[in-house]
Amino acid sequence: MLQKLFGRGERSKPREVDVARLARDRPIPGVQVVDVREPDEWRGGHLSGAIHIPLGELVLRQSELDPERPVVTVCRSGTRSLKAVQLLTQAGFPTVTSLAGGMLAWQDAKQPVER
Repeated sequence: MLQKLFGRGERSKPREVDVARLARDRPIPGVQVVDVREPDEWRGGHLSGAIHIPLGELVLRQSELDPERPVVTVCRSGTRSLKAVQLLTQAGFPTVTSLAGGMLAWQDAKQPVER
């Protein structure tokens, strides 16, 4: 299941997972979902079980994550979460992917959010 979700993308190109695949496979045991949006965005709704670490704090707070477990990063539209993929990959996290389209795509697909 994790191989289907994370694939084998090129090392130089950040990987993305689409909403349909993530929604179909959730919850995924062992996967850390990291929401990198700002606190006001987080309060507006987030994926159930997500860990909130704003992008600007990610490098300082990466020790809160287990590098041995896969990570899916989430933001509003998918741009910041791709940056988070790069940061975590550079920090030695081997399996990191971004939610394509972010929370906008998640909510457009009528997926549940927690407030």
